[in-house]
Amino acid sequence: MTRSRKEDQVRRLLDGPHPVVPAGLALSAAERGRRLIARRRVLRLVLWVLLLAALTAALVAAALWWPEPKPLQTTPLVYW
Repeated sequence: MTRSRKEDQVRRLLDGPHPVVPAGLALSAAERGRRLIARRRVLRLVLWVLLLAALTAALVAAALWWPEPKPLQTTPLVYW
């Protein structure tokens, strides 16, 4: 079974020496993740508030502009 050239290159890269990781990398990555989560949470809250405001505005508009029923032109039949 023959391996592809790319697979050989990847294996050589993985078998070689690994680069040194900076000391504060994990802490900065965790802080960035917290900021991203907080941003998403705020964005989600803003979108829900906007949706609720749009729904409220649509209901108020529908209540104000709903056509009133026309009065009946004929009287109902009365059976004796």
